[in-house]
Amino acid sequence: MKEQFILPDSTYLLSHSVGRPLHSAKQHFSDAFFAPWEQGKTEPWQQWLGGVDAFTQQLATLFNSEAKLFCPQVNLSSALTKLVHAHPRLNKAKCKVLMSEQDFPSMGFALQKSLAERSEFVFIPASVDVCDANVWERYLTPEIDLVFISQVYSNSGKQAPSADIIGLAKRQGVLSLVDVAQAAGIIDIDLSHLQPDFMIGSSVKWLCGGPGAAYLWVNEQQLGLCEPKDVGWFSHQNPFEFDIHHFAYHDSALRFWGGTPSVEPYILAAHSIAWFNEFGVDKVREHNLALQQALIDAHPQFVVSPIAAHERSGTVIVHAGDKQEALMAQLQAHNISADQRHLGARISFHIYNDMDDVERLNSLLQRLV
Repeated sequence: MKEQFILPDSTYLLSHSVGRPLHSAKQHFSDAFFAPWEQGKTEPWQQWLGGVDAFTQQLATLFNSEAKLFCPQVNLSSALTKLVHAHPRLNKAKCKVLMSEQDFPSMGFALQKSLAERSEFVFIPASVDVCDANVWERYLTPEIDLVFISQVYSNSGKQAPSADIIGLAKRQGVLSLVDVAQAAGIIDIDLSHLQPDFMIGSSVKWLCGGPGAAYLWVNEQQLGLCEPKDVGWFSHQNPFEFDIHHFAYHDSALRFWGGTPSVEPYILAAHSIAWFNEFGVDKVREHNLALQQALIDAHPQFVVSPIAAHERSGTVIVHAGDKQEALMAQLQAHNISADQRHLGARISFHIYNDMDDVERLNSLLQRLV
C-alpha cells in the first residue's frame, strides 16, 4: 500500500494535519487541468467544471448523499461565514450558539465575527467529557439556535456522539452543524442516516486531497431557506444568462459558490476521494484501529485519548509525563513525524502506515519506561 502514496523518508504519523498524496495524482492533475488548456481548440472551462462536478459526485458517494447538496468551498471558515449570513435563523439578532471549548478555534472565530451583534455563545467546558451524550443533553436547551458539533476533536482524539446530539437537537427544534474535517476518510459518515442540518469539511487530512478543497453540505430541508449574500455568477440558476437585472439562486447548494471559482484543488481532491471510495473507508478504519490497538496494548500508561474503539478518532494522544519533552526530542531524532498539542503528542496511523511503524514507535516509548 505504501507504494501508492508519495511518502517522505520518515515514519509519517501526521495524517491528522496533512494526508500524503497518491502517486497517480500527478498524472490525473496533468490530464484534467493542463491537458484541456494545451490540447483544446476552445477555452477549457467545460472540462474544468467537469472536474469540479466529479468532486461533488465523489463527496456524495463518500457521505451517501446527493451531489446537489454539496458546494465546493475554499475552507471551513469561509463556508461557515457564508452559511451564517445566508440562513434567517443564524443572521437574526441575538442568535445563540452551543459549542465546545475543544472545537477548533478557527470555527469560533468565524462564528463570532459573522453572527449579528449581541449573539450569545454557550461553551461546554474543555474539562467536560464530550464523548458523553448526557453532557450535551444538559447544555442543549430549546433556546439554542445552532449546535456546532466537531465529529472529531483534533487535540484530544475524541469523537462526539453526533447521532445522539443531532437527534436531541431535532427534538428541541435546534439547528445542527457537523464539522468533519478530522473525520472524513477515516470514520464512516452516512448523511442519509445522520441527517444534520449542515456539514462542513475538507480534503487535506485523511482524504489526502490537498488544501483548498473544502465543502459545505446543506440538508435539502434547509436549502430553500438559505439566501447567501456572498454570491457571483456561479451562484445563479443560469450562470450564462448574463442579465444584470435578474438574479435567481441556484436550486442546489451551488447557490453558495459565488464568483469565478478556482478549480485546481477540486480536480486534485476528486481523484483522491475516488480512490478512497473504491478502497473503502471501512477498511481504512479497520487498519487504523488495529495499529492503534498495538500501540495501546504496548503502552497504555502513555495513552491519554479514549481507549474504547467507538470513542477513538483516527488519532491517539500520547503523553509521557515528565519525559514528554524527551519523547518529542526522540521522535525527531529517530525520524518519526508527529506533532504535539497541550494534551500530548498526536499519533495518526493511515492506510500507508504498517505494523513496522508501530513497532518503531513502541520501541522508542519503551526506552522511556
